Amino acid sequence: MTTSKIPAVLVLAGSRPGAPDPVADAEGVAHKALVEIAGRPMLALVVSALRDAGIERIAVSASEPQVRDLALRLGCEVLATGTGPSASVAIGLDALSAPLLVTTSDHALLKGEWVRDFLADTPEGSDVAVLLARREAIEAAMPGSRRTYLRFADGHWSGCNLFLLATSRAGLAIETWKMVEADRKRPWRIAARLGLGMLVSYALGRLTLAEAIGRLGRRIGVTASLVAARDGLAAVDVDKPADLVDARAIMDARGA
Repeated sequence: MTTSKIPAVLVLAGSRPGAPDPVADAEGVAHKALVEIAGRPMLALVVSALRDAGIERIAVSASEPQVRDLALRLGCEVLATGTGPSASVAIGLDALSAPLLVTTSDHALLKGEWVRDFLADTPEGSDVAVLLARREAIEAAMPGSRRTYLRFADGHWSGCNLFLLATSRAGLAIETWKMVEADRKRPWRIAARLGLGMLVSYALGRLTLAEAIGRLGRRIGVTASLVAARDGLAAVDVDKPADLVDARAIMDARGA
């Protein structure tokens, strides 16, 4: 798939109800999308990378007034948020239609090149695709990085906050997305939902993540694909203050 086939991108910039964000609190701003790196708010960095990828229609899912105002100043559409990321994606898919690329406002290191690579590497015929990075690639790009990994037979993987809803059938995956959100740090529970055979295969170290994603897709009637990131830095987002320190150092190095 190419960027010419992607009419819109949804940037998730919501907040979890009742859960203070450590990055926003540390920086004294209303939302972490407003935190500056290299002199620009993270949301502006994300939008700039998407423009560099050749994508013109960008919508931001946000409820914080300052984030909504910034999105409008950046030339983006503004959409309402749902009760969680998957609910916000459902709203975005209804408003923007498939094919739809989804990312997050804290993906401050995002490059247009990564977006183009993700679309180019997504197998033809996929209804849904998710970008993940291998542990080896992340540690090569950022030695000493501490990430949360999904451990499967085909390696240890970390999410890259890039998702592709390629066809209208992708809407069928929203409910499953909610389940994966809840169990994202407990892969054995995801395997268990695929049946006893898959759980045993996971327990024995034989289940690959590609197989698990494909099997999840087939259960709900879609073709789901894992796409491996070419650059391990694609897995580095800003979830905590230590990530912000890393992101600023990397951006400073890019500028230099």
